[in-house]
Amino acid sequence: MKIITVVGARPQFIKAAAVSREIAMQRSFEEIMVHTGQHFDANMSDVFFREMEIPKPKFNLGIFGKTHSAMTGEMMIKIEELCVSEQPDLMLVYGDTNSTLAGALAAAKLKIPIAHVEAGLRSFNMTMPEEINRVLTDRVSKYLFCPSESAMKNLAKEGYNTLACKVLNSGDVMMDAALYYSKISEKRSKIVADLKLSDYGLCTIHRAENTDSAERLNQIFSALTEISLEKSIVLPLHPRTRKFIEQYKIETKNIKIIDPVGYFDMLELLKNASFVFTDSGGLQKEAYFFDKPCITMRDETEWTELVEIGQNVITGANSDRILKAYHQATDQRVWPQGLYGNGDASKKIVAHLMEQI
Repeated sequence: MKIITVVGARPQFIKAAAVSREIAMQRSFEEIMVHTGQHFDANMSDVFFREMEIPKPKFNLGIFGKTHSAMTGEMMIKIEELCVSEQPDLMLVYGDTNSTLAGALAAAKLKIPIAHVEAGLRSFNMTMPEEINRVLTDRVSKYLFCPSESAMKNLAKEGYNTLACKVLNSGDVMMDAALYYSKISEKRSKIVADLKLSDYGLCTIHRAENTDSAERLNQIFSALTEISLEKSIVLPLHPRTRKFIEQYKIETKNIKIIDPVGYFDMLELLKNASFVFTDSGGLQKEAYFFDKPCITMRDETEWTELVEIGQNVITGANSDRILKAYHQATDQRVWPQGLYGNGDASKKIVAHLMEQI
């Protein structure tokens, strides 16, 4: 079976690393990695392939810095050309980015079966580009690999049990990656010692709904700067966020801002942190994997099960709510385990695909 795998953003590199390792062990598969270029900065992209030993992409489309429609359309054109020349038996896509949707639509038009890893997630906010991407990708996919029981229930409610597709609760491949690479990061990463960190919170901010709004970004940093007076906050700063902080002249006093880091350094920053502030999707789960309370500075989340168990608190970009969540957070809590499987999601996915050969 020849598979084209489309990736374009940090979480997809992590997911692909886990599944590609299992694919490589099976002689029945030939995987062709396509990097759309959606994350073009070397610190945000190339470093993941080097550190995680992901197969070097056979094709890099170099598409970035455009509007959502222009980016998705250009990706579709180039991915379609690759599908015609490579003649794959399957298109493998991850998550909910423009790269995901472009790969799925290009394959669907050519009647190439699609496997969607991380299917069934819903934030129920159709103004989010990610929600549009994940809903449309699910609908055209033949194999839907869900990371959790909540995702399975979402698809059941939408009638997927009546469609010509196969739905499987595989567990979460990001958990596979976190468990596997955590052992390696402990040996290779020295970032916590190099930065002389202790008793700190880890923060990431990159989502457009926050970075593109002076009001929201000011609210977020107002809370963070106040918290940083009593506890250190480390912020690996996304290039887009840095640009808007400078544009809006936002105060970042006392916050320890560093350049974007690779996956190993991020794992060690996370594992040694007391708590997490984020607007990322992936980091919410990774915080759960390592038993860290998470404060999510978004108006909703697709990881609703984490909110239900109390590990994740949704605050939006509201300074008072962020401060309240922080003061209530504790790293002494023990949350229910096993929401995302047992770390063998990649094996289940590859085994299922092998049954289809």
